[in-house]
Amino acid sequence: MRKLKWLYPGMFIKRWIFLTTIGIVLVAMGFAMVISERTPQNKTFAGIIVIFGGLIVITGVTRIIKSFVVVFLPEREEELVDRIYQRRILKKGSRIVAIGGGTGLSTLLHGLKEYTSNITAVVTVADDGGSSGRLREEMNILPPGDIRNCLVALADTEPLMEKLFQFRFDDGKDLKGHSFGNLFITALSKVTGDFEQAIKASSKVLAIRGSVVPATLNKVVLKAIHKNGTETIGESKIPQNESPIEKMYITPEDTRPTVESLEAIKHAHAIVLGPGSLYTSVMPNLLIDGMSEAIKQSRAIKIYVCNVMTQKGETDKYKVSDHINSIINHAGNGIINYCIVNTGKVPPKLLEKYEEQNAYPVIIDEERIRELGCRVVKANVIDTKDLVRHDSYKLARIIIDLISSVRKYG
Repeated sequence: MRKLKWLYPGMFIKRWIFLTTIGIVLVAMGFAMVISERTPQNKTFAGIIVIFGGLIVITGVTRIIKSFVVVFLPEREEELVDRIYQRRILKKGSRIVAIGGGTGLSTLLHGLKEYTSNITAVVTVADDGGSSGRLREEMNILPPGDIRNCLVALADTEPLMEKLFQFRFDDGKDLKGHSFGNLFITALSKVTGDFEQAIKASSKVLAIRGSVVPATLNKVVLKAIHKNGTETIGESKIPQNESPIEKMYITPEDTRPTVESLEAIKHAHAIVLGPGSLYTSVMPNLLIDGMSEAIKQSRAIKIYVCNVMTQKGETDKYKVSDHINSIINHAGNGIINYCIVNTGKVPPKLLEKYEEQNAYPVIIDEERIRELGCRVVKANVIDTKDLVRHDSYKLARIIIDLISSVRKYG
């Protein structure tokens, strides 16, 4: 009986199937006449029948497809070409693993998703401040904030859904400060009983291009040893200590990476570290037991995107080489092949604004960078409209071009 439903009135299918059938019959008759007829006039007439039948077939098939599109993509027919492009073209794109956290990682993902859907975002779970920190403590789950930002960055869904996930409550005793996306992921983790499953379910809701995975499933705590001998415990507290950072640790020390992150790293064409806070976004991932080794053993090219500005409490007075040297000291040699640095100029007004926060442009000391075994990729990759940030699309274009060049010429 279910098959007979195609014949029900109002399905807008029968007429086009009938029309397509007529077209096929006309094409078949035309070809038969071309083969059997001998006079030029009859062959010409047969050819006209073939062309006319073909046009009818094209019209019928087009209308059938449109009938399905209207049902499955209501009011979004114009997006069909984008969907086909995503599934067919972007699926063939480079396999990229982006490692980090904070706004830097989500900024990178915004641009990369325009070139490939083979993206895996490996996200730090060391956050213990704000909404994420509260949920981590009260609900005994991994902090969802950075993961939410990455999901939204890779989203291929209605803008309203993205706004909903990023909506932050500004009133209410218990809700104030929480984002809807954080609460949604938290609720899903309780319903499914699994934080990873909650992320996968959220990925389907947002129809993301690629995948987002936590760097580990352990509730890690980030620790910093400073040059004055003091120790700071907790990701959100580390930038508050005025003494420069000497060494970073995480507890528990035997924390292991997620299987998905290791698999993605193993099969990647490129692994991108940053942009983002050196010690609180990038470094926590590299401190996980086995993560740095997996990166170094991967045949992928390893790219570090250096921050444009220094960060008070983390990278005061740091040059590019200081960022790289710190990563090497914690993760070992071979962790970075290329370093992308910004050559774009920061407007004077913004420089003054950042100087008030003791933040300054990171100096490019090219010779020292090469001594550390890294090749320098210089480009204007910033957006300076309101703040000094990496431009998603400029940065993604540089990375894609670099990957293509290395894969082609070695």
